[in-house]
Parts: sequence; C-alpha cells; structure tokens
Amino acid sequence: MKTTLIRVIILFVGLIIAHFGVSLFLLADLGSDPFNVMIQGLSRSAANMTGASIITHGNTHMAVSILIIIVLLFVDRTYIKIGTLICMFCGGPIIDVFNMMLGTFITPESAMEVRVIGNVLGCIILALGMSVVIKSDAGTGPNDLVGVVISDKLKKKFSIVRMMVDACFLVCGWLLGGVVGIGTVICLFLVGPVAGFFLPKSEKVINRIVGCSDTTL
Repeated sequence: MKTTLIRVIILFVGLIIAHFGVSLFLLADLGSDPFNVMIQGLSRSAANMTGASIITHGNTHMAVSILIIIVLLFVDRTYIKIGTLICMFCGGPIIDVFNMMLGTFITPESAMEVRVIGNVLGCIILALGMSVVIKSDAGTGPNDLVGVVISDKLKKKFSIVRMMVDACFLVCGWLLGGVVGIGTVICLFLVGPVAGFFLPKSEKVINRIVGCSDTTL
C-alpha cells in the first residue's frame, strides 16, 4: 500500500512537471505540442460554435482524455490504472492554473527571445515530466497512453511511435484551427527522442526511491 502511494505521488509530480511544460508552449504562442494543438483547435472550434465561456482548454483536454480512456477500455484495459484517472481529471485544471500563473510573464507580445526560450524549455520539461509519469508505473496519462499502447502492441521504439502519433494530432489540430508554428514542428521531432532519453534515467531514480521505501516497511 505504501509503495502504491509513493508511485502515485511520483506520478502526480511528473504530471505537474509535464503540464508546466505544456503551459510554456501555449503561452509562448509559437505553436504548442501536437496533442495540445489538437485540444486548442477543438476548444476554439467548440467555443466559436457555441459561444460558451465554459469551454476552456483545460475542459476540452479532460473531455478528449475521457474519450481516449473509453477507447482503451475496449482495446486493452490493463493499461488503465489509478494514475490514468488522476491524469485524466487533473491534467486540464493544472494547465489552466499554470496559464493563469504565468500569463503575465509570457504572452504573444513578449520578446521573441523569451517566447523561443519558453517553447524550447517547454519541450524539454514536457518530455521529462512524461518520462516520470510513464515510469511511475501508477498509470499513464490518456494522451501518452496512445503512444505507449501502440509502441507495446507493435513492439516499436516509443520515440518513433510518439513522433508518428504526434504527427496525427498535429494535422487534426491544424485542420481545426489550432496554432501551429515552428515550436510545434520542433516539438514533433524533439519530445519523442528526448522522452526516450529520459525514460531509462527516470526509471532508475524511481526504482531507487521505491526501493528505499520498501526497505523501511
């Protein structure tokens, strides 16, 4: 029970790190990561069609996450764990909180240098947080599960599959009106490989933390 709790805490830390990176993408407005380009396109389209102020990026993120979970229930429900639900319900609100906190520091009117740095840092931070969430073994966020499941089923490298999945998200988001820029392209080719770099390192650190907790039981 203690080990499970520690893994859930680790997952939550990774979730916060990852969505801090996502917020940097969004606020830099040079094009966010591919998945959030799709979310951005969906939220803008829905808001324009309905005029409802309740349709935020975070709420749309949550709705799409629920849809992915429903699909996975039919594909392979073993991938769905307690952490998956945490990611599903907490991911969107975390993005909204970071957007409010950082919204006065990084804006579309900020100096280009600031926006580029924010975009690059967001890419690296997102990849780091993603690796922590995946290796927490407490469950993975719905959007990351798409790449994880396909990678496992096809027995292909996660970094390659991630880039292919991100390309699909990007195209869908662009068609719906999401912001696609040089930052999006960089993210498409960088997040997967960077996450692949961080995955074994995060696994070692997490196993060490969990191992230490086991010795105190």
